Amino acid sequence: MIDLYYWTTPNGHKITIFLEEAELPYTIHPVNIGKGEQFAPAFLKISPNNRIPGIVDQAPADGGAPLAMFESGAILVYLADKTSRFIPTEWRARLDCIQWVFWQMANLGPMAGQNHHFGLYAPEKLPYAIDRYVRETGRLYAVLNKQLADREFIVGDYSVADIASYPWVLPERQQQNLDDFPHLKRWKETIKARPAVIRAYELAKKINVQPVATDEEAKKILFGQSKDVVR
Repeated sequence: MIDLYYWTTPNGHKITIFLEEAELPYTIHPVNIGKGEQFAPAFLKISPNNRIPGIVDQAPADGGAPLAMFESGAILVYLADKTSRFIPTEWRARLDCIQWVFWQMANLGPMAGQNHHFGLYAPEKLPYAIDRYVRETGRLYAVLNKQLADREFIVGDYSVADIASYPWVLPERQQQNLDDFPHLKRWKETIKARPAVIRAYELAKKINVQPVATDEEAKKILFGQSKDVVR
């Protein structure tokens, strides 16, 4: 059994998609990040960076005590290895898959996140910041579009590389015209239609009916963090 500490963000969706795809039994423990629940001491023992998602595997492969993991990319690789699903077994193909997971973690996620922040949430609309992150999101879309030009999925077969990237391409608020990225557009529609992906997003609607932060107190919690929140 996997205990999943989750909220309805792109990084949270990665893990519900994987768990639904792999049909692994799991229990969701909602962590409402707009209310500051990510700072609860019990959660920080699982995710010391006070970010969702986190998991606790109650039956790790070594037969030892329950194993906690944080960071969505690390969790995906862990679950892929645990189940022998959605990651290549051949050494070079496995490395290719892992490097695309790292690409999402280091590039697509952070840049699209800043795109959302300055375009939607920042109290002052700064043209330089908005332009910088919209353009960088576009560059990353182009990188992914090029990678998908001669294959159905990012590394050939459907994998954790796709599961990592899809939730960060799904939002329509990134100010990108998908017609400029035909291979990415085709890939996105293919993944969107997968039954496990549909189930994961339906589940999210039941947990949080307001996925975009509009409450001022929530914005203060989400965007006002400093060194003082680390205890």
